[in-house]
Amino acid sequence: MSNLSAAASNLGALDAAHHIHPFSDMQKLNAAGTRIIERGEGCYIFDNHGKKYLDGFAGLWCVNVGYGRKEITEAVMRQMNELPYYNTFFGTTTPPTVLLAQKITSHAGPNINRVFFTGSGSEANDTWFRMARVYWATLGKPEKKMVIARRNGYHGSTVVGASLGGMKYMHEQGALPIEGIVHIGQPYWYGEGADLSPAEFGLKVARELEAKIDELGEDNVAAFVAEPIQGAGGVIVPPETYWPEIARICKARNILLVVDEVICGFGRTGQWFGHQHFGVEPDLAPIAKGLSSGYLPIGGVMVSDRVGEVLVNEVGDFNHGFTYSGHPVCAAAALENLRIIEDEKLVERVRDDVGPYLAAGLKSLEDHPMVGQTQCVGLMAAVQLVEDKADRKRFEDKEKAGIEVRNHCLANGLVLRATGDRMLYSPPLVISRSEIDDMITITRNGLDHAWKVMQG
Repeated sequence: MSNLSAAASNLGALDAAHHIHPFSDMQKLNAAGTRIIERGEGCYIFDNHGKKYLDGFAGLWCVNVGYGRKEITEAVMRQMNELPYYNTFFGTTTPPTVLLAQKITSHAGPNINRVFFTGSGSEANDTWFRMARVYWATLGKPEKKMVIARRNGYHGSTVVGASLGGMKYMHEQGALPIEGIVHIGQPYWYGEGADLSPAEFGLKVARELEAKIDELGEDNVAAFVAEPIQGAGGVIVPPETYWPEIARICKARNILLVVDEVICGFGRTGQWFGHQHFGVEPDLAPIAKGLSSGYLPIGGVMVSDRVGEVLVNEVGDFNHGFTYSGHPVCAAAALENLRIIEDEKLVERVRDDVGPYLAAGLKSLEDHPMVGQTQCVGLMAAVQLVEDKADRKRFEDKEKAGIEVRNHCLANGLVLRATGDRMLYSPPLVISRSEIDDMITITRNGLDHAWKVMQG
């Protein structure tokens, strides 16, 4: 047996011995054993035992065009043979980098015409954070450097990204958040709206931004950042009143509006970007994930003309960047990915066909005693688990409720994510109606199982 074959036959042991996983209790993971995924095809992944799973989560929100797209791998191979790497420092660039920047901005709206490239969504959030501070300092307002974010938001796991995010369990590791970042409430009506209507609650939570600006002083606040729809926080779709009020406040109080498009971008919501779904115009917008459908790591920041004109014409050197900013091979993968999304009209397909079909399928689950609410925008959705739907009473052990549903679905060939007592869906944009039917059937069976468990 060759060394490679021997290693492949013992991957679980090697993983336990040498690999530290993200967001994992390694002692528990090593005791349970790692699931090893060997290949993917369309909307399915296959483990090293040959078991097939419908990937209802598109990897990590990202495999928008599905697995096994040879067009992307061939584009990568061509670029690898022509120029496997060069940087974008010192007055240089590469053809796919330039073309990708143009292609992204062609879909972003008339006020966004520039992109700064990074290697990930976390890096993109670090990047706009510096851009915002440099922007205001260049305009003679260096004191405008505070950033307001949201509790239970997610913006990555670097020091700045984790600080911007409102995840308490992340803040507890590493003495976060860093100075200059504060948080306000989230627009989670089902869990926190009490007796208010969704419209009333949306306005109430949005106006926390105005109150926080008053508390900090408008001259000290650089930006507000939020995801169009909270992703890792539970696919929380804000009430319709929320985003218009946020946009009004940012404009009235002269702070930058930063919309985190890392998850919502590139067709996920049935628009090219989440800000378009909600009808707002960001000043800065981090991107990643669906940009390359996860085939290679790449991210960036879409920069509005308001900020871009200052960065380009007034700042001088913007002393920020990465070895792999605009990496030509990653850019080639992203370009081909975006071509597929355009040519196959996947954004329109999500908006007009499979998005509404998933919403209807999930809505049918609301007759289940364990389902309090479903929310779905495009192919981004959540099922809210409850103990008693009459008064929106949630299970005391929220984590257990979600884990029971998730694990039963996984055992029956469906990958979902559980965030507490919310089941999350984010399948590839190429998913078929019959595959959605399978998702709904397996989910219902998972709910039946979990309901029995939670009832004791």
